[in-house]
Amino acid sequence: MARIAVNTRLLLENKLEGIGWFTYETMKRITKSHPEHEFIFVFDRPYSEKFIFAENVKPVILFPPARHPFLYLLFFEFTLPIYLYFKKVDLLISPDGIIPLSSKVPSLDVIHDINFEHRPKDLPFLHRWFYKRYFNRFAKKATRLATVSEYSKQDLVTTYGIEPSKIEVVYNGSHDKYEPLEEEEQNRVRHKYAHGRPYFLYVGSINPRKNIPNLLRAFDAFKKEVSSDLKLVLVGNKMQNNSEVSKVLMQMIHKQDVLFLGRLPTSELKGVLASATALTYVPFFEGFGIPILEAMYCDVPVITSNVTSMPEVAGSAALCVDPKSVDQIKDAMMKVYSDKNVRKELIHKGRLQRKKFSWDLTAQKLWKAVEQVLNEKK
Repeated sequence: MARIAVNTRLLLENKLEGIGWFTYETMKRITKSHPEHEFIFVFDRPYSEKFIFAENVKPVILFPPARHPFLYLLFFEFTLPIYLYFKKVDLLISPDGIIPLSSKVPSLDVIHDINFEHRPKDLPFLHRWFYKRYFNRFAKKATRLATVSEYSKQDLVTTYGIEPSKIEVVYNGSHDKYEPLEEEEQNRVRHKYAHGRPYFLYVGSINPRKNIPNLLRAFDAFKKEVSSDLKLVLVGNKMQNNSEVSKVLMQMIHKQDVLFLGRLPTSELKGVLASATALTYVPFFEGFGIPILEAMYCDVPVITSNVTSMPEVAGSAALCVDPKSVDQIKDAMMKVYSDKNVRKELIHKGRLQRKKFSWDLTAQKLWKAVEQVLNEKK
């Protein structure tokens, strides 16, 4: 039996985002599949009992709540190493990429991407400073690494000089609630969220890396060419540096057709996604791009970027465009909107492409990396 600690600070009730969902879906499966091991879930604030997936999971809350770079250092370089030492932990799994540099406990570190190395100005100063100063060290310190795409693996190899054999690729999956809807239910969703009109959909945070200004410009250009009541719906939390989004929105001729819904729980988002004409998801950088996969599980056509990991996830099941080109984004919108055969083909290819990704496969591959670390320890 091994005693395995897991950094679960991003398991936040009703606030799960990309890394939080990764932690939830993989740890739920791993802890239930391996009752022979003890798992210590390390939280930095009060937790929900729904995250204690099995009897072999023991929760602990350590101080302080690590929600700021200086508190990251206190939590990961002081509190956590002391706890790991006295608990005689055999392995630490960290799904958010941060590990204690001062600890001798073997670690499996999951670094989803290193977008901050390529687009540092997208982040607030202190977070940028922390990520650029420490993630290189985390990657080299970890006993083994996992990441969510071949693109991200090669980025870690090239940018940080990590040996490729040290890195396991563990693709993301899609929540099982994402599935197609009947036309009648789609109409109900459209009436609730989009004034009864069809819509293109964006899902994700509203930050510079996500390329919202060009998406807005492309939608405005689309509306100029097509006489349609189609809307653009955006779902996600607003973040820093949104002045350009506001500026572009004010300049749009068809700004009344742009709807910001804010953050939606999965119970609502699944219907909003499954009722979209297409997912229009064209970031400048992604380590994976989970909305692409979720759209495929909903039988919704996808327009996405032809850079970083997105072509790897989309395969031939999406219209891939240059995110810097407003014309290419607009033309893809035109193609999906006006050509039923294109939509049918994308949906068909999406059904095939999505089979390559599931949380069951993710958990299996992550556990393979865990076993490699445990075996090295013997």
